[in-house]
Amino acid sequence: METILDLPIENKIFYAVLVFSWTVYLWEAYLAYRQRRIYRSTMHVPQELGKIMDTDTFEKSRLYQLDKSNFSFWSGLYSETEGTLILLLGGIPFLWKVAGTVTARFGLGSEYEIFQSLSFLMLATLFSAFTGLPWSIYNTFVIEEKHGFNQQTLGFFLKDAVKKFIVTQCILLPVTSLLLYIIKIGGDFFFIYAWLFTLGVSLVLVTIYADYIAPLFDKFTPLPEGELKEEIESMSKSINFPLTKVYVVEGSKRSSHSNAYFYGFFKNKRIVLFDTLMEDYSPLNKDGEPENVPAEETDTPTEAKAKPKNKKQGCNNPEVLAVLGHELGHWKLGHTVKNIVISQMNSFLCFFLFAVLIGRKELFIAFGFYDSQPTLIGLMIIFQFIFSPYNEVLSFCLTVLSRRFEFQADAFARGMGRASELYSALIKLNKDNLGFPVADWLFSMWHYSHPPLLERLRALGGTKQD
Repeated sequence: METILDLPIENKIFYAVLVFSWTVYLWEAYLAYRQRRIYRSTMHVPQELGKIMDTDTFEKSRLYQLDKSNFSFWSGLYSETEGTLILLLGGIPFLWKVAGTVTARFGLGSEYEIFQSLSFLMLATLFSAFTGLPWSIYNTFVIEEKHGFNQQTLGFFLKDAVKKFIVTQCILLPVTSLLLYIIKIGGDFFFIYAWLFTLGVSLVLVTIYADYIAPLFDKFTPLPEGELKEEIESMSKSINFPLTKVYVVEGSKRSSHSNAYFYGFFKNKRIVLFDTLMEDYSPLNKDGEPENVPAEETDTPTEAKAKPKNKKQGCNNPEVLAVLGHELGHWKLGHTVKNIVISQMNSFLCFFLFAVLIGRKELFIAFGFYDSQPTLIGLMIIFQFIFSPYNEVLSFCLTVLSRRFEFQADAFARGMGRASELYSALIKLNKDNLGFPVADWLFSMWHYSHPPLLERLRALGGTKQD
């Protein structure tokens, strides 16, 4: 009787990929189950949290996170089943043939592999967009809507999805075609040129994203002159942060979740604040109808919801400055540079291993490519499937490192004399975003890129009355 050990190497590869994929899914499902038990069993505010979270907010956050966890279970099961069926039914070689048929209609034969690859890529992303759309709609208009976060209409959501798809294609297709061309003509050291190319592309995208790409989706306006802007500039100057501009992004037209970040290289740094982060700027704090602003200025006159969902959201100015002190701590402590270095070392390693493996015909046969070895398919097989165990380990290590960086950035803000403001800001942001402060230790260890709230508050100086 034939066993799996007697199967050809390509069959072993195929089944190993499937088994590992489902092993990861079951592991994630087990972790989520552990966390759902916490949501279901923790019905009352623990004594340690009594001073920082009221009963109503605690219950709201518990139900919100429970709904999100249940949704994640079903969407994850669907995604895993879909991926398995695609592999078992030969979906990848089938789509490659369809892409070849499409390019053939334009008089391009199989020798025009790059054009066939671009056709395949567009069809694959289109399929992914359509199959993921119902889940995204449910998440936005059922879960986020139910818990008061969604600020979009269906029309705005769909138009935004189309815009995102178009912008993604405008970036993805040219970059992919150039990458494939470099691999084709690069000779024995193509992996070095491919790595340098992707490095250059990533740096360019990071540089232009907030200036040219993000404004296609959200409105960015300079932070008005005033006390907050002066304080931000003064704080930046005190640590030699080369700040050039401060923007406020209209995040409230999508969601009441809040955020802040900085971007740019060398002497050209910009800070971006979500309007929902600042209590003086968030439209969600205003009563009644939004102001009548001309359509030319808002670009979304009929698409934003008229009535705000949440009130008393965001942080006061000292708390905003404390949050920015944390973010600037990441820069001052070199976290951004360290993350870039780690990312690029990983990218170089992956391209090197890709160069070693791309000539192995059994990898292509394992996924249904018996007569050809397209470069794009090789990239997909090796980066997505063969490297998956390595990617899981790397992801966990980066999560651990991220938590360490978060503690260090908190300590930096504390060193700037903003511990009490950051303390109260973290509590407010946790409430605004309905973060549940109780976590299963194994779930949080594997998933949380930021330390749990209580751990951060203890590190800032222990619990105290908010």
